[in-house]
Amino acid sequence: MLKIRELVDDTGGLAAVFLRVTDGGALALARGDDVVVLPARALEVVMARYGAPFDSEAAIAVQGTLPLGDGRSLRHVRHLAGYDVIARDYLVYEAPGAEPRCALAAIVSRGLEHLADVGRGGAARP
Repeated sequence: MLKIRELVDDTGGLAAVFLRVTDGGALALARGDDVVVLPARALEVVMARYGAPFDSEAAIAVQGTLPLGDGRSLRHVRHLAGYDVIARDYLVYEAPGAEPRCALAAIVSRGLEHLADVGRGGAARP
């Protein structure tokens, strides 16, 4: 399981959003007791839409890695650019034969949350 986002929930407490791989190999989004299996290729589509090539020379601190199977993986990294005051969290998607893609973790998480909500017929959460 890989934590990809943390937010303040309706009660004012912190709520974490996780990604995990199910026993069947599908990717699932988990927030508290709410676990939703994502549509096939949801992560790839979101990373293609919002991601950019990953700079392997960037100074990062790896927060965690989630093996996705078939040689694919997702890393949660933290980067503090010279002009930033607070480090930012990014997700780096790596697949064989493809250039690694990187995007802000909050944007990827929100995109996946939206797909999960739409997939189960619900309205998107804020």
